[in-house]
Amino acid sequence: MRRYWLLFSQSVTVLLATYFVVATLKPQWLQQPAPAALLPAAPPTGAPAPAAGSLRTAAQLAARSVVSITTSRTVRHPFANDPFFQYFFGDAPNRSQTGLGSGVIASADGYLLTNHHVIDGADTINVTLNDGREFRARVVGVDPDTDLAVLKIDATDLPAMRIGSTDQIAIGDPVLAIGNPFGVGQTVTSGIISALGRNHLGLNIFENFIQTDAAINPGNSGGALVDINGALVGINTAIYSQSGGYMGIGFAIPASTAKLVLEGLIRDGRVIRGWIGLTADTLTPELALATGASTSHGVIVTGILQGGPAADAGIRPGDIITHVGEQPIQSVQELLAAVAALRPKEPTHLTIVRGEDSEQIAITPAERPATNRNLRRR
Repeated sequence: MRRYWLLFSQSVTVLLATYFVVATLKPQWLQQPAPAALLPAAPPTGAPAPAAGSLRTAAQLAARSVVSITTSRTVRHPFANDPFFQYFFGDAPNRSQTGLGSGVIASADGYLLTNHHVIDGADTINVTLNDGREFRARVVGVDPDTDLAVLKIDATDLPAMRIGSTDQIAIGDPVLAIGNPFGVGQTVTSGIISALGRNHLGLNIFENFIQTDAAINPGNSGGALVDINGALVGINTAIYSQSGGYMGIGFAIPASTAKLVLEGLIRDGRVIRGWIGLTADTLTPELALATGASTSHGVIVTGILQGGPAADAGIRPGDIITHVGEQPIQSVQELLAAVAALRPKEPTHLTIVRGEDSEQIAITPAERPATNRNLRRR
């Protein structure tokens, strides 16, 4: 009996020693294969599947449609024509100044959207696609009133970005900003829509900005603000900054505005807007009381251009405009947008309040004169 016990104990000792050696040197031999139902699904060929909540698909889809823009222009010395300066220092050599920005491919045949201030005054404009190809671009048209411009490159089968519906976006929606900040190369940042309809910023004449906290820096101007489906919702244009860099507040021109400008510049070489030749201010309770107006909403006319459509229609300073056609007016920005949407030489009517009386006045808008402005952006 003792002999069997010794044999049993020795066998157990050998088995334990073997288990210890295998567990230390080859632990995978001891692992049981997981049931097929618990194994993770095999990822598709190529990159692994994105994690839940990832914006990878939107970034990859939109990034191929965003380009980098490099401009150059010749800058003359400020005293180049001064005889006194030339006597002591001779002819001052010209110097070349370069600029950086971004753009969005708007059509497969080479039309690009960007900001007017990105290419303003440039002698040459070079465009680099996401795949590394470079092209010389020409200016199709510019619209300083919205700070937009359309360029053309000689290329075909380009990955044009789909333009999304800005009527469907809301505060809190996630967005991506894509561009070439500081010239480091294409960069994608994420954030949310912080506000809609921002105006009174003094950036453009027609202001209806999307505000976002997605990081935007110098070089991002003209780039894309896209939704989680990779569709264009805005053209990145400006930042609020006290340091010159990103501080969490950026502004983009809505894609709906960009689309109208794009179509107008391609079709007509300019954006045709209505104009009636007056200046106005938002109606405040104090102004309404002072003028004895019977309304508390609208804009009050502060000036009339002689010989303009408003003067010809009999509108006077002190009149309060409450409607353009059937559209109600609450602010000067709404008045500008409503009048700009009118077709020149097509009669319409304004609803005005003069004293205690309200009446409709027929008016025929003219075409808005071109605006020349120098804008400073990021």
